[in-house]
Amino acid sequence: MSPVESLELGCETTEMIVLGIESSCDDTAAAVVVDGREIRSNVASSQAELHARYGGIVPELASRSHIQQIVPVVRAALSEAVMTLGDVDAIAVTSGPGLAGSLIVGLNMAKGLAATSGKPLIGVNHLQGHAYAAWLHDPSGGSPRPPPPEDRCGFPLLCLVVSGGHTDLALLKAHGEFERIGRTRDDAAGEAFDKAARMMGLGYPGGPVIQKIAEVGGPSEPLPRAWIPGTWDFSFSGLKTAVLHRARAEGIYPAPEGGPNAEAVAALARSFQDAVADVIATKTARAADEFGVQGIVIGGGVAANSALREALNDRSSVPVISPPPVFCTDNGAMIAAAAFHYLKRGDRSGLDLDVTPGLTIDEAPSAPTPTRV
Repeated sequence: MSPVESLELGCETTEMIVLGIESSCDDTAAAVVVDGREIRSNVASSQAELHARYGGIVPELASRSHIQQIVPVVRAALSEAVMTLGDVDAIAVTSGPGLAGSLIVGLNMAKGLAATSGKPLIGVNHLQGHAYAAWLHDPSGGSPRPPPPEDRCGFPLLCLVVSGGHTDLALLKAHGEFERIGRTRDDAAGEAFDKAARMMGLGYPGGPVIQKIAEVGGPSEPLPRAWIPGTWDFSFSGLKTAVLHRARAEGIYPAPEGGPNAEAVAALARSFQDAVADVIATKTARAADEFGVQGIVIGGGVAANSALREALNDRSSVPVISPPPVFCTDNGAMIAAAAFHYLKRGDRSGLDLDVTPGLTIDEAPSAPTPTRV
């Protein structure tokens, strides 16, 4: 009996080794993860420098870069894990949401590997992958492996996934059982970071540079917050507009000859970051109390922001489980971790699996939906 069959039948198994592939946006990534937790390798090729000259992601350039990088990245992940494809028990891949042209590169790679090796193919929801980053452990750091979130806290958990394309709150009632309770109604938080950084002349990507500049920013007039009473939804378009008005008023945008005043930029960066962190942390903590969850897990690129992490820990009445920043951004390890739990539920995908660019956090990968075996 194979490890996959043992896992699906609820039997004890030695190790379940999953190769995870991620190409939903502008990072080409692959990783080998054991039992949904232990990272044996984690390789990623970033396109940040490629897109920086345009101030944002250019989809066609992203897909072309994925085509160039996908084979070397997958080979590097297997090599770093000291494994071959024959040692892997299943192949997982992001099938949505994301950029269609990017998603299809990773999916076709995974399909080819599954078809030639006979290994099970597992289509993974990218947003659920971000949530499962909280389960990952990197033994190379030398730290002991902590208990998984369901042992540290118990279900239900509240998942906050906050990135360049999404800002979602979802209940995780049991493994694989997501219920979305809140979303952004316009810009995602990460998108707002990128656009605010552009107005301040700070370049792309905006999240890391705003965090760095905000650390030296002095206090200034608070920027507005959109609370949207009666819902758990978010909105950042108004905040973005407020940044634009203040940047114009203070001579930051358009950038004057010789550049804007550095102190004014730092103060605006701090006010913007404080506003984003305040709204997200406050609404997340209130939702945790309202729904009686046992803990909060966070993921997505913006979840690496130190101000947001601090605000969440200050406001939350339940434990907040935050993956290391390296696992907040897109990576193959989180896809492999999610796939492990899909397999435990008996979910597999056929070779006719298609990309689903508009997938939401509470939806299963589609066309076809993973087959229950």
